Amino acid sequence: MLIVDAHLDLSMNAMEWNRDLRLPVMAIREREIGMNDKPDRAKGTVAFPELRKGNIGLVVATQIARYVSTESKLKGWNSVQQAWAQTQAQLSWYRTMEEAGELVQILDTKGLAHHLENWNAKKPIGYILSLEGADSLITIDHLHRAYGYGLRAVGPGHYGPGRYANGTDSSGPLNEMGRSLLKEMELLNMILDATHLCDEAFWDAMEMYNGPVWASHNNCRALVNHNRQFSDDMIKALIQKDAVIGGALDAWMMVPNWQRGISDPRAMDCSLEKMIDHMDHICQIAGNANHIGIGTDLDGAYGKEQCPFDIETIADLQIIPTLLTKRGYTQIEIEKVMHGNWLRVMKRALPEG
Repeated sequence: MLIVDAHLDLSMNAMEWNRDLRLPVMAIREREIGMNDKPDRAKGTVAFPELRKGNIGLVVATQIARYVSTESKLKGWNSVQQAWAQTQAQLSWYRTMEEAGELVQILDTKGLAHHLENWNAKKPIGYILSLEGADSLITIDHLHRAYGYGLRAVGPGHYGPGRYANGTDSSGPLNEMGRSLLKEMELLNMILDATHLCDEAFWDAMEMYNGPVWASHNNCRALVNHNRQFSDDMIKALIQKDAVIGGALDAWMMVPNWQRGISDPRAMDCSLEKMIDHMDHICQIAGNANHIGIGTDLDGAYGKEQCPFDIETIADLQIIPTLLTKRGYTQIEIEKVMHGNWLRVMKRALPEG
């Protein structure tokens, strides 16, 4: 079954982790044996061969470059100009992968339809470009530039304080720059990614934004109590927007009491079933399966040490239909979860072409 994964940091892995994603996952792991500059070395799960093996034919692929002040303890770029330049390096990598026949960018509904009609595991993997955290947009004019090269979704915040919106582990309403950003996004009919918005910014965005909305990789606060997760009231607001929420596979978001660098997925019973728990919680609130999807965030600065123990590579997402069947989901509902719900939002958001 075709899978849409709504959140993969492909260019970050290529450009900052120096991973050649054309190689199989096991070859990349072998190259990284003995490296200790990052906690997930030799533990990656994502590469192009495994995406094809898992029939993950369409992904939402990110650009990401956070601006941070020199006093911040968060990692990032010390000027907005550096952050913008980093996103352009990431864009160049996507273009190079297109030239190599590995990827094809989806810009409009015509391109989406063509890709879905012709996709098989030997063809280029389709990707829609998303910006995780808007810090790198130097001005609103840079949003228009980015739309011109194919950016179709934006998450205004990430971790900590942001230039446009505050994100995870911070607080505060949308500032004037953030409100201006959302107004321009709405004019362009871009997808607002509500992931990572702090509570105040989330509610501001829900009140003012009338364009398409999704949450590419987010789980439920009722199951794991943290501000990174959505409360039931936030989930209800997203459902009212006809949004889709992508189940994330970062273990600390899946099971309570996870300790980074200490906890073990098997010891914590962190399996794909836990993602289904979060999905099912959303479905119980909605009364249907129209608002859940997959947004793994696999290899989002973590690897096998911090993802479900029953995943060796991203290809193992094909286990999910069986798990959903055991929970009583119908074939039609499963198809919605695996790809249909994301495609509904994409078809509403993308220009006709």
